[in-house]
Amino acid sequence: MLRKVGLMAAMAALPAQAETVESSAGSLRIEAMVTGLEEPWALEFLPDGALVVTERDGRLLLVRDGEAQSVAGVPEVFAEGQGGLLDVMIPRDFAESREVWLSYAMPLEGGAATAVGKGRLSEDGTRLDAFEVLYHGDAMRGGRHFGSRLVEALDGTVFLTTGDRGTGPEGLESQDPARVEGKVIHLNRYGSAATSLPGHRPGVFSLGHRNAQGATLDADGTLLLVEHGAQGGDEVNRVEAGRNYGWPVISYGEDYGGGRIGEGAEKAGMEQPLHYWVPSIAPSGLMVYGGEMFPDWRGDVFTGSLNSDFLSRLDPEAGWAEERIASAQTARVRDVVEAPDGAIWFLSVIDGAAYRVTPAE
Repeated sequence: MLRKVGLMAAMAALPAQAETVESSAGSLRIEAMVTGLEEPWALEFLPDGALVVTERDGRLLLVRDGEAQSVAGVPEVFAEGQGGLLDVMIPRDFAESREVWLSYAMPLEGGAATAVGKGRLSEDGTRLDAFEVLYHGDAMRGGRHFGSRLVEALDGTVFLTTGDRGTGPEGLESQDPARVEGKVIHLNRYGSAATSLPGHRPGVFSLGHRNAQGATLDADGTLLLVEHGAQGGDEVNRVEAGRNYGWPVISYGEDYGGGRIGEGAEKAGMEQPLHYWVPSIAPSGLMVYGGEMFPDWRGDVFTGSLNSDFLSRLDPEAGWAEERIASAQTARVRDVVEAPDGAIWFLSVIDGAAYRVTPAE
């Protein structure tokens, strides 16, 4: 089924839908490429340049050659609160496997849980065939903090982030290695555990996370996360197997309404973030830039802000110094990716649009 989604060629965007802003890399052109989206959550490119976009209510769109096509075969989702259809991941072997991986809030008896599954995109792009659920957590009530980012590791295994389900500083699910909540889960391509640590539930790779809504690999292939704090204390973490990232025992934020969380900001045996924000920016989406279009930004880390309306650029070689790229289009940025040509694309929840960032001519 064709959706009424607006598609704009790069040279024909309307003036109201393109803006030039200044940055450390010079003038940037930000223009709408896809409009009319409904609560977009994630975007990813196929090898042929087509774009896939998830909408939280449960729609998967394939955007190609000026048309946005709804893709059938998507699983039923728990589209309540922060739940719904969430991330999409296209593995590196897509040309052979045609696999599309989805993470989502899965309805279960007694509530919902973060889940991941995959299907094969049909040759005409109209459906996911043979979709199968590969992994899901335990049912919990409520619609908060599903985490749900997907990243393919260098060896072809897959990382999935899970949230703490909004249990707050009193909830210790994130610290329990036998539970799924507040973890990074490491899976093989068929859904079995790719990591098995002593005393941990199979698949649990790391623990002590609150709600990681951005994930990617750094230049060395190590997993990076951005995760939400409470009032302040959003973090960038480099994640390694068996490590504990602290939530809710340590945090640089404070509880809603005030007051210390847990035991303070540090504790032996718990990892420190690479960078943190106070006050919170509600980071979402994560990308390490490696393209040719912005050579001065190679190796820099980009994330979006859901509450302060900007793209954040962090420079690890300059002590994680931050540049905030703000425009009328950067309202509630949910995801940010590097396109095959080196352009930067991001999703705006407020506008229901996918934007492309290029050097201004």
